[in-house]
Amino acid sequence: MRIGVPVEIKSDEYRVGLVPGSVREVVAQGHEVIVETGAGAGIFADDAAYERVGARIVPTAAAVYRDADLIVKVKEPQPAEWAQLRRDQILFTYLHLAPDRAQAVGLMKSGVAAIAYETVTDIGGGLPLLAPMSEVAGRLSIEAAALGLRRSTGGRGVLLGGVPGVKPAQVVVLGGGVVGTHAARMAAGVGADVTIIDRSLARLRQLDELFEGRVRTLASTMESIESAVDAADVVIGAALVPGAKTPKLITRDMLKKMKAGAVLVDVSIDQGGCFETSRPTTHAAPTFTIDDIVHYCVTNMPGAVPVTSAQALNNATLPFVLKLAAKGLAAFDRDPHLAAGLNVKDGRIMHQAVALSLGFDSLDGARALGIAA
Repeated sequence: MRIGVPVEIKSDEYRVGLVPGSVREVVAQGHEVIVETGAGAGIFADDAAYERVGARIVPTAAAVYRDADLIVKVKEPQPAEWAQLRRDQILFTYLHLAPDRAQAVGLMKSGVAAIAYETVTDIGGGLPLLAPMSEVAGRLSIEAAALGLRRSTGGRGVLLGGVPGVKPAQVVVLGGGVVGTHAARMAAGVGADVTIIDRSLARLRQLDELFEGRVRTLASTMESIESAVDAADVVIGAALVPGAKTPKLITRDMLKKMKAGAVLVDVSIDQGGCFETSRPTTHAAPTFTIDDIVHYCVTNMPGAVPVTSAQALNNATLPFVLKLAAKGLAAFDRDPHLAAGLNVKDGRIMHQAVALSLGFDSLDGARALGIAA
């Protein structure tokens, strides 16, 4: 199979779908890899590095989309990319379709088979291709919060860990999954006062054991969220419903009761965000302020540390890339976890949670209303 790797064109996105080491593995299995010139520049991998491991460099993204059978990317395709996809191709990347009807329609019109990293599952019910970027984003969220708290950026002027004789910042983490765990670990590590809120009592017990009393845990209720948020200097939004829009856990009215200069970091923004006042931002302009509350809502947080995040992502995606390269869509017959990643095919939505989030009554309804490519 011929695998294509285009340059990522989303704002301030420096990751790459396949790092040179992954290309070497793919080529060793007998497949061809074409890479758009400059695709690895963000991770300091030049064209020569790709050529040394057997890739063919092409001058434009158009050449990649024209010649490749399997497109491997990082972020969701942008409008200019939808138009270049076609029915006999497979797209393998993050999609986050639930809050993005325009992208869904674009992919449906193309006819491409689009597989979303974020809905591929594992035998334990986890999301193995989302996990590495969730780890990165969770850790980065605390760095973002620390910057947002600075008075020069509109924040409260509070140091996360405090100093002897001065209280540390109060950090509330909404969600005890991968993002929330790594955010809490970073926050606790610098000495912040950390509370994790989650719906699962079993998960809260695990977190209590993991942190050995260094963080508080609370069962998620409207009352517990409101009380914790009122006292918080930082709130990390780390909620996730696989494939679906994230529930709004903090309303506009709640902002009025928060401390002026508090910081909201919405790591859930890719799936629509868990704060009612959230809207997508970029690394170039990462924050905005509403009711004296600083909001950080960058949709591709791990793109800021592409050397780390591209390698971490490839560690997880490479086995699936090799399966798709060897079998194409027939790989779904032997791997139901990979099949769970199929979001769009032949002009139709194929994932139940995505269909419902996009306004279809059911998956059957989404298929019936699919757009013929």
